[in-house]
Amino acid sequence: MAAHLKKRVYEEFSKVVQLPQEEAPAKKLRLTKPSKSAALHIDLCKASNPTDALQYLLHFARSSVEAESVEGVVRILLEHYYKEQDNSVRLKIASLIGLLSKTQNFNPETILDDTLNTFNTEKSHQILAQLLDTLLVIGTQLPESPTVRHRLIEVACKHLSDTYFGVRNKCLQLLGCLCNVDTPLNKDGQGLVPAVIGGGAPGVSGGVCVRDAQSVISDYFADQDPRVRTAAIKAMLQLHERGLKIQQTIYDQACRLLCDDYEQVRSAAVQMVWVLSQIYPESIVPIPSSNEQVRLVDDSFGKISHMVSDGSWVVRVQAAKTLGNMLQVSPHFLEQTLDKKLMSDLRRKRTAHERAKELYASGEFSSGRKWADDAPKEKVDTSAVNLIASGACGAFVHGLEDEMYEVRIAAVDALSALAQSSASFAEKCLDFLVDMFNDEIEEVRLQSIHVLRQISINITLREDQLDTVLAVLEDSSRDIREALHELLCFTNVSTKECIQLALLELLKNLTKYPTDRNSVWKCLKFLGCRHPTLVLPLVPELLSTHPYFHTPEPDMDDPAYIAVLVLVFNAAQSCPTMTALFSDHTFRHYTYLRDSLSHLVPPLRLPGRKQAPGVSGIEGSGSVESAQLFLQQSLSRISTIHNLQDPGAQDLLNFTIRDLQRLGELQTELAGAADFSATYLRCQLLLTKALQEKLWTMAVPLCLKDNAMATAAAKQMLEETYKLEFLYSGLENRQVATIHHVRLQAKALQLVLTARTRRGVEPLISVCEKFLQEVESFQRLFVVELPHLQESFVGKLLDVSPRLSACKPGELVKILQTTLRQSGFLNLQLPKQVQRASATIIEPTGESDNPLRFTSGLVVALDIDATLEHVQDPHNTVKVQVLYPDGQSHVIQPKPGDFRSPGPHRHRLITQVYLSHSAWTEACQIEVRLLLAYSSSRLCKAAWSDSSTESLQPAEGATEGTIPFGKPVKVFIMPKPARR
Repeated sequence: MAAHLKKRVYEEFSKVVQLPQEEAPAKKLRLTKPSKSAALHIDLCKASNPTDALQYLLHFARSSVEAESVEGVVRILLEHYYKEQDNSVRLKIASLIGLLSKTQNFNPETILDDTLNTFNTEKSHQILAQLLDTLLVIGTQLPESPTVRHRLIEVACKHLSDTYFGVRNKCLQLLGCLCNVDTPLNKDGQGLVPAVIGGGAPGVSGGVCVRDAQSVISDYFADQDPRVRTAAIKAMLQLHERGLKIQQTIYDQACRLLCDDYEQVRSAAVQMVWVLSQIYPESIVPIPSSNEQVRLVDDSFGKISHMVSDGSWVVRVQAAKTLGNMLQVSPHFLEQTLDKKLMSDLRRKRTAHERAKELYASGEFSSGRKWADDAPKEKVDTSAVNLIASGACGAFVHGLEDEMYEVRIAAVDALSALAQSSASFAEKCLDFLVDMFNDEIEEVRLQSIHVLRQISINITLREDQLDTVLAVLEDSSRDIREALHELLCFTNVSTKECIQLALLELLKNLTKYPTDRNSVWKCLKFLGCRHPTLVLPLVPELLSTHPYFHTPEPDMDDPAYIAVLVLVFNAAQSCPTMTALFSDHTFRHYTYLRDSLSHLVPPLRLPGRKQAPGVSGIEGSGSVESAQLFLQQSLSRISTIHNLQDPGAQDLLNFTIRDLQRLGELQTELAGAADFSATYLRCQLLLTKALQEKLWTMAVPLCLKDNAMATAAAKQMLEETYKLEFLYSGLENRQVATIHHVRLQAKALQLVLTARTRRGVEPLISVCEKFLQEVESFQRLFVVELPHLQESFVGKLLDVSPRLSACKPGELVKILQTTLRQSGFLNLQLPKQVQRASATIIEPTGESDNPLRFTSGLVVALDIDATLEHVQDPHNTVKVQVLYPDGQSHVIQPKPGDFRSPGPHRHRLITQVYLSHSAWTEACQIEVRLLLAYSSSRLCKAAWSDSSTESLQPAEGATEGTIPFGKPVKVFIMPKPARR
């Protein structure tokens, strides 16, 4: 007992004290990057010969250098520059200094003094030229520093007298790029105040005044080296591009350079003369060796026209292109370019008094023995004064007949520009453009057709001209034929014989090339709309009607008969008396075509018959405005929803989606906006159904069906958001932020549903981290739009963002579930113009029951012809998908050359898809459709502001996929077994 008590005493009063261990301070690691300058110094010291040093420098040039290391690297390079004796190494070092000066966030002024000091000891002309190029880089990086400009221009002026052409070139380039352009100018082009080129104060030694800069540069127009003369002209043009008004005195020097022996000088002089003609168009210049005067723009036009006959095709191309930009020239000078003979109004003839006075002074009079021996003669003698050079006569005739197709294309483009500004000139150049349709080069023919299409509003084709134009329909090139169809759509013809001739040739084209069917029908539609009075007398012949006898009813499956009806029906729209010439079967055919080809057949008011649909109603004059108002009212009605769980929200969304879909079908102008709004509201409706009370108040095993429906709704929401972002163009930053907001809601819903169906915490950790990264990315990307998202799902998440990053996955899921149910409805604000990307497959039509037969194991080519509307970057995003009956799917990327661009926001895809399969027992259908590929990392959308995409990097886990757009086409194919 005593022992037990003793033990109790010791146990009660004994105390164990545990001293806390002192934690050793954590070691701090300092991460340092290896010094670029030290590594370069070591490499250059290891070089035993200039070849090794050059190799080290070339290797260094391929590596990147941080902005804080540039100054040290430059000093190391300059240190070895002074030690190095080999010119090639020093030349590379000078080049590297200029390259390093372009480093982002680096101030090149810190290395300016060291770079300028190299000029004191350098004797090599090539290295001096490279150093001047480095100074040019530094000067362009520091445009706001007048002191730097002043010092650089002093160096340039000092070396202008160098014997090496490269040094003089770089000096002139420095003067052209760094001269001050802020000096006010008077009418004579002289500075009102003597501002210094470098921007310093007046009177500073070494400075050159602005008016003196032009004289310094123009002195080198007569340099002995043609490369320096070219550089001087380009430096003067650089002054003009930077805003300095060039003096008119330069004009005579520039004109003399047009006769230079070297083509690069003449080409630059052509540009110089054109610039002066735009600055001083109305100035008067004298004609050499006479008392006549002309406008400067007319004189320069004549001189540049003369260059179209230059010996160098490069100069001829430059001259032809420049002529197209001279829109202020006088009409008689303009028309002279179409006639090789000198017109009388551009030739100054002596008056009768002057001729009589000259005859009297010579002492000779008419003897009277010869009849009219003293009559005035129209022949041009050597004493006559021409207001335009004889070599400039017929400049465009020479250009269109040139042996180089580049010159011919440039001449055609110049004719287009001048003809669009002068209706009379357009009529005179019509014959020349029509003759170009017979050119041997397809590119020239195609360009001539496009040019004639541009000026077609000012011209009317005669029958002989139309005959030449229609001959091109036999061309084997599909692009040529379709371009000609487009031309005929907007061309005016003079007689009904022209209409008959055009129809006959188009029907021949349709017979020879059946794939041109849609293009020919469209051409005849516009041809009938533009010439209703000319089509009217041809109707009995075209429809084969007779006043007394019944004629057989034509076959409605004949494309040629449909083409004739398209022509007649479109002409009847503006000619009410034409319908009296129709027979009974013509009215039936009209009803059929109005339903099947509504885009080609217009609505007509037929006598004694029910009014055709579409004549009144929504296609009225104010239909677009009323439809726009209806769209705005529908969206404003939706804005009354404050929460997705409000009673009646689902019904209102359903009715509004139905109305918007119907509006898009009736009003094509608003189809993009209506479909965009309906798709967005459909996403909100899916979210509303997924957040029903029943799903979230019951256990998962009791509502498996509802849980599966919510999962499918979340997946569909994600798909719809990608359609909203990549299938529509014209979106602004506000709409893109709204789309990403809906996408975050869908991903949050997926996360909540995943947590309800899965057990354990580990699988949710990675999903939660990924979701938080996307929230952070959204905040960084749309920081400008965050004030408009205060009551939305993202706004409520950002309010508790510190809590989100620290909470556990289960708590995060509860926060997301509560926020989804309590977040307000985010209203949609439409931009000014929203267009939906669409595709229409023209060929194959899918109407043929004859299968495409080929041997199994081999391939067969299927021609694809499709039109694309409002597709951004189709060369990289549009793909062709082929679905086989056994479930196989092939996706083909068309070649870039398969895409054409016939107009703005329109593209044409003409390609071939190769099919192959094993043998089948019977013919089956394959499905051909077009896909629009997208990637969530491709965030450089046109509607986004530049500030929001500068710092954005593509995500590693970028979502990529395809969106079907356009109706698919089914084609019968029959792979046959190979014969043994």
